[in-house]
Amino acid sequence: MTVEKHDIVIIGGGSAGIAAAISAYNNGCKDILLLEKDAELGGILLQCIHNGFGLHRFGEELAGPAYAEKWTNMLKDTSVKVKLNTTVIHLHKDKTLTYVNPVEGYVTISAKAIVLALGCRERSRGAIATPGYRPSGVWTAGTAQKYLNMQGYMVGRRIFILGSGDIGLIMARRMVLEGAEVLGVAEIMPYSNGLPRNIKQCLDDFDIPLYLSHTVTDIRGKDRLNGITVSRVDDDLNPISGTEMDFDVDTLLMSVGLIPDTALLTEAGISLHPKTKGAVVDEHMMTDVPGIFSCGNGLHVHDLVDFVSMEGEEAGLAAAKYAAGNLSGSRGVKVSAGEGISYVLPSYISPQDMEETLEIKLRVKKNARDVKLALRQGDKLIKELKKLRVAPSEMEKLKVTKAELKDVTGELSISLEN
Repeated sequence: MTVEKHDIVIIGGGSAGIAAAISAYNNGCKDILLLEKDAELGGILLQCIHNGFGLHRFGEELAGPAYAEKWTNMLKDTSVKVKLNTTVIHLHKDKTLTYVNPVEGYVTISAKAIVLALGCRERSRGAIATPGYRPSGVWTAGTAQKYLNMQGYMVGRRIFILGSGDIGLIMARRMVLEGAEVLGVAEIMPYSNGLPRNIKQCLDDFDIPLYLSHTVTDIRGKDRLNGITVSRVDDDLNPISGTEMDFDVDTLLMSVGLIPDTALLTEAGISLHPKTKGAVVDEHMMTDVPGIFSCGNGLHVHDLVDFVSMEGEEAGLAAAKYAAGNLSGSRGVKVSAGEGISYVLPSYISPQDMEETLEIKLRVKKNARDVKLALRQGDKLIKELKKLRVAPSEMEKLKVTKAELKDVTGELSISLEN
């Protein structure tokens, strides 16, 4: 059987995948195939009709579809080949993959380099084991957003939201603007998981209460949701008896976290990060399978789509270099999360192979003020960055230079220090 070959194949046509394709093209690779499972490019952006996209990348605030349109128009100026309604069902270590679509059926192809821009999925009610019946009216926030913004269906009239993720906060405002009543938002952690601007613009400006250290402990209704119980939780996140509050609602929206889509990674034998649940990558976004790269929300969940696109551009550049034989697949020194840090990305850095500067991305475990991010090799301080405040909901970046890392030979770690 003859297998069709390409220099670069990109899986996923959201903001990361489109950016990777354009970047690879602009860096010398002209044989690029982009595979997208939906009928249009743009991914989750198409249902995000609020503004706030593009300020970092384009210097202007855009709605999600407008931001996607900018990228798709840029893609049209290239020779990148795009296949829509195409789902990749198998991926192997030798960089062969199989996709299906209504026109070609079942097709196997190979590539010199593959970029995974797979996006992520929402955690469901089952993932957090919420007790109660299973009536209609319980939605993930993103699904409700798609129904309302793209198909025009009102999902409920009396709403409660579990989880303070950004999609949940944005949907709180959206439901009020459509005439619904939002009775509150419960967050199991003692801090919000959403961006501060979304807390202000989506809750405070609409007088929607936020119940920190609370969770839903009962769901009532057999055919249609008719009520929920919300309880305070202790330091171990267990409900506290006697703190129950009942809410008469017909809809519960769940914004309880996003998980990278990793089915293809597992099949290809790519190592997964225990915290992000995405791939383990080096400073070029390369996984531990040489020639396979990962970026965007399929790698780790971002705060802003601008950063997703920028990361896609990094992966596209690296894939172009690899396809041209100008990038090795060797691993450098390990970079680990130290005290107070949830995760660090990349997990490996080769100082001799990196660009002149590198942004190390990380998230902290808790809110803190007047602290510093310290990059160390053992007891040796390499770099530090003072911060007035840090929060788990906001990704931090520590910029390092090739010169600062030139003498590094052992494992690095980043810690949060007073």
